[in-house]
Amino acid sequence: MILLIDFGSTYTKLTAVDIKKLEVKAAARAVTTVDTDVMIGLRNALDILKGQLGKNIRFREKLAASSAAGGLRMVAVGLVPELTARAAELAALKAGAKVVGVYSYKLTEDDLEGIQNLLPDIILLAGGTDGGNTEIIIHNAGMLSRLKSDVPIVMAGNCVAAKRVENTLARFGKRVYVTENVLPNLKQLNVEPAREVIKEVFIEKIIHAKGIDKAKEFVDGILMPTPAAVLEGAKLLADGTHEEEGIGELLVVDVGGATTDVHSVNCGIPSNPRIILKGFQEPYAKRTVEGDLGVRYNAPNLFKMLKPKELNEISPSFDVHKWVKQLSEEVGLLPDTEEKVLLDQLMAKKAVEIAVERHAGTLKTVYTPEGIRYFQKGKDLTEIKYIIGTGGVIIHSKNPREILEGSLLKGSKQGYLKPVTPQFLLDEKYILSAMGLMSKKYPLQALKIMKKYLKKI
Repeated sequence: MILLIDFGSTYTKLTAVDIKKLEVKAAARAVTTVDTDVMIGLRNALDILKGQLGKNIRFREKLAASSAAGGLRMVAVGLVPELTARAAELAALKAGAKVVGVYSYKLTEDDLEGIQNLLPDIILLAGGTDGGNTEIIIHNAGMLSRLKSDVPIVMAGNCVAAKRVENTLARFGKRVYVTENVLPNLKQLNVEPAREVIKEVFIEKIIHAKGIDKAKEFVDGILMPTPAAVLEGAKLLADGTHEEEGIGELLVVDVGGATTDVHSVNCGIPSNPRIILKGFQEPYAKRTVEGDLGVRYNAPNLFKMLKPKELNEISPSFDVHKWVKQLSEEVGLLPDTEEKVLLDQLMAKKAVEIAVERHAGTLKTVYTPEGIRYFQKGKDLTEIKYIIGTGGVIIHSKNPREILEGSLLKGSKQGYLKPVTPQFLLDEKYILSAMGLMSKKYPLQALKIMKKYLKKI
């Protein structure tokens, strides 16, 4: 039996897995207690789990992921907004970070103050293709060396400037980690080396800062940030192993109280030779986080996005404004009437619609003297085979398919390269992050369990 632990911002979640029988034997959760002693919340969840499995249960291994205390807060610094700054942002997101700020060009005094106020856990410093501009990344390294906080800095920019940047930051006592350029040339995105370094810094430094290391005597290892575990699980499910095939290109939509996350695993390059890809090709496994689309913290914002016709089924006598305000102030509230359930459904579907639009690429038609030209920016998701819904709002919905249909191109704004005719799956046991965590040591078993427990809807 293996125990998989997720130290979340709100809940500590446990999943017990029998890897021989390929079964999820039990699951439990308790409020995360990172502000006091993380072991309190862990023990509370473990007591619930043992109530299901028996008090004498023993686990062969105990592995953990964490997004506690707000997750991994990262600032990305690059050269040009649409190129190196965007590449840095994608690398940070793929590593499971919450990107709290993106800066371009030469950092100013105001920028430096802004970064300081954002309280990042890590800064990803990029800028310039290999052999390209060195002036700006060297300037930005000098500015970052003046930060008052002791924040680790990952340098993933122009290799020509790497040594000078490292020396500048080290001279001022900054912890600096040098890795390969996230954008070595204008057409090549190279986020994996930066992702690995970010993960290592997370394990070595951030786990201690968040207080999760108090659990180190209980668990066998904190392997990765929780969002990175979800992406690993999605990639394994799509690609499979050398022993068993995956299910093919997919999209994971996770609607939460604070954010809506979207993960895609597909090439996303133009399917038509007449379409020209603008900018670099985005990552095969890509993650985006929408901090304004949480169905609790951002309920008032989501409600404003709903069109009047979408609210036709809600009774005029129901005070929607009062309920929406209450949701944002008491985020643990659950709907207890038909009207509240319906509004939750509508807001969740809107969150999915907007989040997938932001994640997807766009197609633009341009009329030129030589004829019509088609330009694609970002990933093409139109041929995605499966869309997987996860997160409490979707999992506990009476009609999860209706929420997930917000991800489709049908009825959407034209120009977005959203999925057209996918099949829908439900992560009803909330196992994607657990299986992503497990996949590092037991990929075949994790793949088979996902195939077994993801439910068609």
